Amino acid sequence: MRLDPSTAASGARRSDAGGADDPIFQPLEFRNLTVKNRIFRSNISGRFDNYDGSGSPVRINWELKFARGGVGAIISSFVPVVIEGRIVPNYATIDCDERIPFWRELGERVHEHGCCFIMQLSHAGRQRDIAGFEHPIGFGPTARRDPVNGLRANVMDRKKIKQTVRDFAAGARRARDAGLDGVELHSANGYLFTQFLSPAINDRTDEYGGPLENRVRFLLEVVRAVRAEVGDDFHLQAKISAVDYNKAFSFWDMSTQTTIEDSVQVCRWLEEAGVDAIHVSAGNAFPHPRNPAGYFPVDVAAQTYGAMISTAMFGLRNYIIFRTPGLRQVFKWLWERTVPEHDNIEGLNLPNARKIKEAVSVPVICTGGFQTASVIRQAISDRSCDAVSAARPLVANNDLVNLFAQGHDHAPRPCTYCNRCLIHTLQDPLGCYEPIRYDSREEMVDQVLSVYTPSVYQP
Repeated sequence: MRLDPSTAASGARRSDAGGADDPIFQPLEFRNLTVKNRIFRSNISGRFDNYDGSGSPVRINWELKFARGGVGAIISSFVPVVIEGRIVPNYATIDCDERIPFWRELGERVHEHGCCFIMQLSHAGRQRDIAGFEHPIGFGPTARRDPVNGLRANVMDRKKIKQTVRDFAAGARRARDAGLDGVELHSANGYLFTQFLSPAINDRTDEYGGPLENRVRFLLEVVRAVRAEVGDDFHLQAKISAVDYNKAFSFWDMSTQTTIEDSVQVCRWLEEAGVDAIHVSAGNAFPHPRNPAGYFPVDVAAQTYGAMISTAMFGLRNYIIFRTPGLRQVFKWLWERTVPEHDNIEGLNLPNARKIKEAVSVPVICTGGFQTASVIRQAISDRSCDAVSAARPLVANNDLVNLFAQGHDHAPRPCTYCNRCLIHTLQDPLGCYEPIRYDSREEMVDQVLSVYTPSVYQP
């Protein structure tokens, strides 16, 4: 959706917006948790924290933007359960008990606004952007390099798998000790769980590879271990990529992929193992043409991608592609051919979410560019999902949910799906970098840097 800010309307109004009959503002009841409305801030974050994995006041400022803006719950950014599992350095982790006080402080601040906070427990596996110097080689189900950046990984043996299961359980226990409202297992978008689930990635021949019941084994072991550690009364959800779409970017890839039928069965098993909700996404890599769907700002990538040349085997290749005019056009064509109609990005995953919802009894959350109240209402009303999650639209308009409550159908200046926010994060603060959404560059700079004020919180 590309709107001219000089002509963008303030948004159509509905008489029942925010009222008793508005599906968006109906509380969502999970087995162990109640969320005040049906809009979640999905996982997104910048490099806001310290190199050692400790959190910073900047992250608290970041999350409070969305709590004040009216979302029912915040799903944290990617929170590694071990240092070696992070995507890039400078992300807050949950790898030791010393991290608990920070997350407790963050949760308490978010709760002041009636907003829930769900920690996303994560492990990158082989899919990392910048490897920390202490762990230059990652771990995964396969020794094949990540095809996006080319970072190396060693095959996880059974001992390593069992240790990682314990790491996730310990992370969940720490989240509960911090007083947070629940945890989400990030089993989507190409990270460690996806690497086991996807037949396009998992080439193992032991009990963790081959048929679907083997590829899901690691994820189910983690679910059961988390339940054993935190009990049955703590919220636990899983985010999955319903379909790999591994041919979306490289149409010559003839490998098999996770299908919606596979994911429906995985979700049934997850529910049986004790998961309280399913969060539906897409794609077996990140970035991926369907996640985040929209434009790929090669001009920005040409400026920021240099940070990855030294650690990623394919870093120089990608950098040359982004810097070379003819190659840039080929890359843009490959990216945009998958979802050519950018106005149809909103709700792109709803068909898959609907199939999963028909198969399980736990609530289903769907992500995918949501930023229009009428679209969200329809998705909930026709039972395609029980709630939606959004990231980029909320980065563009932190107060989007409050605008819905006031009767607006969309923000005056919606997210354009330009994806500049995501590409900038390699070296710049996370924020909206779409120039047409601002009256001046100074206004954009102020918005991006606002996360650094105040600079200190007193516990």
